[in-house]
Amino acid sequence: MSYSRITGTGSYLPERVVTNKDLEKTMDTSDEWIRERTGIRRRHIAADGERCSDMALAAAHQAMEMAEIEPEEIDLIIVGTVTPDKIFPSTACIIQRRLGIRGCPAFDIQAACSGFIYALDLANRQIQTGAAKTALVIGSEILSRLTNWDDRATAVLFGDGAGAVILQASDEPGIVSTHIHSDGRYEDLLHVPEGIGTSLEGLLVEGAFIRMDGNAVFRRAVATLGSIAQETLANNGIDKHDVDWLVPHQANLRIISAAAKKLDLSMDHVVVTVDEHANTSSASIPLALNTAIRDGRIERGQLLLFEAFGAGFTWGSALVRY
Repeated sequence: MSYSRITGTGSYLPERVVTNKDLEKTMDTSDEWIRERTGIRRRHIAADGERCSDMALAAAHQAMEMAEIEPEEIDLIIVGTVTPDKIFPSTACIIQRRLGIRGCPAFDIQAACSGFIYALDLANRQIQTGAAKTALVIGSEILSRLTNWDDRATAVLFGDGAGAVILQASDEPGIVSTHIHSDGRYEDLLHVPEGIGTSLEGLLVEGAFIRMDGNAVFRRAVATLGSIAQETLANNGIDKHDVDWLVPHQANLRIISAAAKKLDLSMDHVVVTVDEHANTSSASIPLALNTAIRDGRIERGQLLLFEAFGAGFTWGSALVRY
């Protein structure tokens, strides 16, 4: 059986920045209120006409450059997203076309904020079985288009962006293990309540905004991230103090801090980027990973723990030897 390892990372954030101060001008909120409850200072918003695939492709090119590979070497493309360019075909197929390659599997995964972990899990298994040698795994989201900018409870939380990794076959483990779960009983606690209609009117766009029971989601996220971390470490016989870096889904600084506390990890060993781009759903882990690799915090040989929690509820983790 082959192993897989991360050989390249990349990310993209749109040029337009909306700060907390900007939001003060349009809604009943304040920079202090937002930072105290979320840790977020600003978010990036996609330009008119900018698409999920545009952002994903920019992140992919960065990752390919770091990995020193050409498009024709890619034999698997998986994109985690809840905001695809089109209902079909998949954003992954659109990226495949734009990269000028064809024939390899290309598909999207919809697991909300856990999308990147789900995609990484599947790509790793494809490489382990020999079905693929070089996988492009992307998380890309334009959540601003699902955000009700009159709803203070959700509007301050989300942003747009993309992150990507190149995963390649290796003689030594890079992806040590992945763990993914879901529980659909909690559907209504975090959802967009509209989709394809039940009549010829088709897609229902009226009211197609993110709705969330913030307190309930917070409680479940903290408890679940603690349990998935313990599951991951126990399954690999690894002590929590052996983890060099926690790279969590960037949803809320209080959730991140609680997850670090359960692992007895100093925040000096937690990659935090939520302050700079808010919650970018499936893009947030690869965005954070790319940032910490490129600024030198994460080094080759270190042990990383990825963990995510999202609507569904879905959750997952990956233990990675970088």
